[in-house]
Amino acid sequence: MSLRSAVSSAVSPAASPRPSADQPVAGRLAALGRFCYRQRRWVLGFWAVVLVIGVLIGGRVFEGSVAGASSASSEADRGSAVVTAADPARGTVTAVVDGRPVDDAAVRDAVTRATAEIAALPGVSSAADAYGPGPGAAALRSADGTASLVSVRMSDTSTSAQTTAVTQRLSAIQADVRADGGKVTVGGDLVLEEEVKKQTERDTRFGEIVTLPLTLIVMVLVFGGLAAASLPVIGAVASVGGALLAMFGFSKIMDIDTSVLPIATVLGLGLSIDYALLMVNRFREERGHGATIAAAVERTAATAGRTVAFSGLTVAVALSGLFVFTSPVLAAVSAAGVSVVVIAVAAALTLVPALLGFAGSRIKTPSAPVPDEGFFSRTVRRVRKRAVPVALVCTALLVAAGAPFLHADMRSSGAAVLPASSAGRQVAETIDQRFPEASAAPITVVVESGAAVAQAYADDVVAKLPGVSGVRAVTPVSDTVSTIDVLVHGDPQGGQAKQVVKELRADRGGLTTEVTGGAASVVDFQDELLTRGPIALGLVALGTLILLFLMTGSVVMPVKALLMNLLSLGASLGALTLVFQDGWFSGLLGFSPTGGLETFIPVLVFAFAFGLSMDYEVFLLARIKELRDKGHSCTRAVELGVQRSGKIITSAALLMVIVFAGFALGDMLMVKQMGIALAVAVAVDATLVRCLLVPAAMSLFGEFNWWAPAPLRRLHDRFGLSEHVELPEIGAAALPAQRPDLVGEKPVAGKEPVAGKELVATAP
Repeated sequence: MSLRSAVSSAVSPAASPRPSADQPVAGRLAALGRFCYRQRRWVLGFWAVVLVIGVLIGGRVFEGSVAGASSASSEADRGSAVVTAADPARGTVTAVVDGRPVDDAAVRDAVTRATAEIAALPGVSSAADAYGPGPGAAALRSADGTASLVSVRMSDTSTSAQTTAVTQRLSAIQADVRADGGKVTVGGDLVLEEEVKKQTERDTRFGEIVTLPLTLIVMVLVFGGLAAASLPVIGAVASVGGALLAMFGFSKIMDIDTSVLPIATVLGLGLSIDYALLMVNRFREERGHGATIAAAVERTAATAGRTVAFSGLTVAVALSGLFVFTSPVLAAVSAAGVSVVVIAVAAALTLVPALLGFAGSRIKTPSAPVPDEGFFSRTVRRVRKRAVPVALVCTALLVAAGAPFLHADMRSSGAAVLPASSAGRQVAETIDQRFPEASAAPITVVVESGAAVAQAYADDVVAKLPGVSGVRAVTPVSDTVSTIDVLVHGDPQGGQAKQVVKELRADRGGLTTEVTGGAASVVDFQDELLTRGPIALGLVALGTLILLFLMTGSVVMPVKALLMNLLSLGASLGALTLVFQDGWFSGLLGFSPTGGLETFIPVLVFAFAFGLSMDYEVFLLARIKELRDKGHSCTRAVELGVQRSGKIITSAALLMVIVFAGFALGDMLMVKQMGIALAVAVAVDATLVRCLLVPAAMSLFGEFNWWAPAPLRRLHDRFGLSEHVELPEIGAAALPAQRPDLVGEKPVAGKEPVAGKELVATAP
């Protein structure tokens, strides 16, 4: 079978004469629905196994994740790799001994004894304190003489258990210095890494615990019963188990940054709920028309299942654009995100039909079909009468909302991503404030030569650059590698620091150098966005335009959808800037602004929010296209399409906002930024865009909405994917769903069976 044939039969079977009432619905998705209904026990068992394995094994993905995965393609990361190769070390553990004079005899004895014991522990490369010989000891003593540092370097072959032993011995100093207010706080990059992993896992679990009960309550209100409301939650839980298992598999073949895990989890949770919600809602509609449970499952798979499959494809295309970037964080998000989307779609198309088979008779059936007149259809008519001012006002509001992003500043927050109560963050901030000589320099120049040559370069070139406030002593890492710590005026990751990075890379003094450090990492990431971002955006836009053209046969609606999605994305990024850079509502949300946005967050927001916006676009256009194919005018198709899908889109958006807001309540800054940005994007898209801007634009374009050049029209006639499915008529003799004698799947003696009698006769 050709690719085109496979896609056409799975997503949109070719047009055929209308089937009779006793024929099953054609198409692979309808057949899949029938199979999952009939084999529902096996399907449910399979997903139960996936969930159990996902929780038991996939949950270990947090242990194998990497905090701050690096890329060999970045100069900043290459410089760090050169230093590590010259002087291998796994990282550092640092303790701050504070609250008592450094020269106090009891403090001195406790610290020097602990340092000597730690230096002899397995896995320790070196241990230093403020009492050792050499000029380096002075950097470990605070200027006011009331605090000192103990710095321990772990060898590259050390284990987590050995690091834990060092941490425990450093903490034990507390018992000797606690008198008169002495305090010991243990941190360092290795401690920070573990804290990031643990906090990320806690935030992920917290988000799931908070959002699942709330979504269940909302769905009970939407469906008017617990049976229907519980199905999307069960599907979401199973999908998360599968997503964890997929990410655990990816962690074995690539570095998965710790920050990827909650982001992928929140996407899988939101999409799974959305897709299951759409499937259950369509099932109820079919039951409301008098279909049996078996027939309703089949018809749901053929219609809503097709929309789910197409929607998942558009979200996957949006996330696939991240593969263009070399950043390991973005590559991991893309791989994990696409796999999560596939799992969410698979759960909706297999698990949900099976669950409907078990719970279908207990799902409250609507007493009447969705009315053609209601709040949403009236809203569309009001918008149509004032289409021009509505379109202009909505566009102006979205542009204004996105304007703050124009002054957004990118930065790497470091320890600030953790809550203020974190020991690792407290140590990092204490070192920056009270131990300036021991704090990490904003810029580090790695010189692949001896110390004398590096010193000459530092004196002749580095120290004379505008913006440089000072140069620390050259540090020989080995006979052939030296480092130069460069201090800058103002913000360590501000505009001046970034300019110094560029000047150092422009004038290397004839030496082999790598410029690294926090400011250099930000510059590298921004350069990658400038060079690869347009390619990624172009690929995502092209893929989206092609998919929507194949669905609608129009070149106008895909372009219009793309522009509207960009407007809602701009509003989300603008809100992100106001909250996390400018500090709006920071007290309410429980964080301290860092003065910018985490470097990769805007890229992730773009990919995720774009995919979710296209998700709702497909939901809406699928209904409008279905009505259009049935012969309705463009005006009436928009009215009916918005009326019939408005409630489910609004409900799905509300659930998405709850999911994202639940994760935004966590303490990790990156998770909080993603949660707020995506919640705003979904809320804006489902209200301002879908309910007002889309109807206004479609009213202005009229029949031109469906225009395509003749060659493309012929191309669509041959290769297009129709969203319209020819369903068998339920029939006048069908029993009302609320009749008490309609029990299970077998017709009651003396009664006429409903349409799809072949299904009724063979269903278990």
